[in-house]
Amino acid sequence: MDATIFAPSPTLTVTIEDHESGPDIHVHAGGQGVWQARMLRRLGVDVTMCCVLTGETGLVVRNLLTDEGFRVIAVERAGRGAAYVHDRRDGARAAIAETQGDRLGRHELDELYGATLREGIDSRLVLLSGPDGDGVLPHDTYRRLAADLRGNGARVVVDLAGERMTAALEGGVDLLKVSDEELRADGLLPEDADEDDTGPIIAAMEQLRERGAGDVIVTRGGEPFLVLDGDRVLEVTQPQLQAAETRGAGDSLTGGVCAGLAAGERLRDAIVTGAAAGALNVTRHGLGTGDAETIRRLRDGVRVRVLRGEDVDGDRPAAEDDSRGRVSPDGLASLAQPGEETEEVRGHREEGA
Repeated sequence: MDATIFAPSPTLTVTIEDHESGPDIHVHAGGQGVWQARMLRRLGVDVTMCCVLTGETGLVVRNLLTDEGFRVIAVERAGRGAAYVHDRRDGARAAIAETQGDRLGRHELDELYGATLREGIDSRLVLLSGPDGDGVLPHDTYRRLAADLRGNGARVVVDLAGERMTAALEGGVDLLKVSDEELRADGLLPEDADEDDTGPIIAAMEQLRERGAGDVIVTRGGEPFLVLDGDRVLEVTQPQLQAAETRGAGDSLTGGVCAGLAAGERLRDAIVTGAAAGALNVTRHGLGTGDAETIRRLRDGVRVRVLRGEDVDGDRPAAEDDSRGRVSPDGLASLAQPGEETEEVRGHREEGA
């Protein structure tokens, strides 16, 4: 199982942390697409990352991405790449220096667009992510990519907000993930909406469907997130774990959902994988990290309640798999363990799902 990620401008991240023997300096590739890809890879999905790598930082990012096991399809250019240096020695994150990098030129964008279209058609599952800066590429790129990919048989997932989300919806997407804060910032939720009242969020989700989304996931900080899945509205409660770092939890959730979809799960089950992945990530300092076995076990602690539609029998263990011909949670975990393919997974793969 594989997936393609559109990550236009990965970020070189340098984080300084305290250590008993002196400063501890960590260097990683980062940014939304990288964090999502990292979780997909942890769950056994082969990831192709389409990106632009710029200047000296781009050379470092390429090596870091390759070392993590990603297949990197990159357009290389001179200039300033996206990067940041953060200091966490006192426990809080303080930005020392940050840059979103240079805007993509017409030629780089054309090459990146073509590579994403080619790889996405092959993988059939494409996750469109955004760069850190607003001025890196035209928002309309997301409209064109979404429309062209879906028009050629690929399934498109987006985790975007603002003008990028608006553009992607105009092209049409199969699954949109967004937060309630982002909806509020876009004027789709009232500023004074009661956090316990799901009505305004459900109304916003239905509006997003009218604008071009197939299914919709809306996260709500520490509250259960909501899913518009066909005609049903689901409320998903994640396991409550002690947080070490809340950044990246939403991207881990998105990556987990996409891993489930890549494994052939229906959305009802894929959101459980995503919920477990997002819950685990808050316990870790590394964004988009976690291991498949722990995520599999955390699935048992996820609860899905149907707020509207069929299957209104209240809370039930979400890890229950009542679909035939799909990969179960155990099957998904086995995909992350080379050489331990189960009969179930082998049969699923031979069927070409």
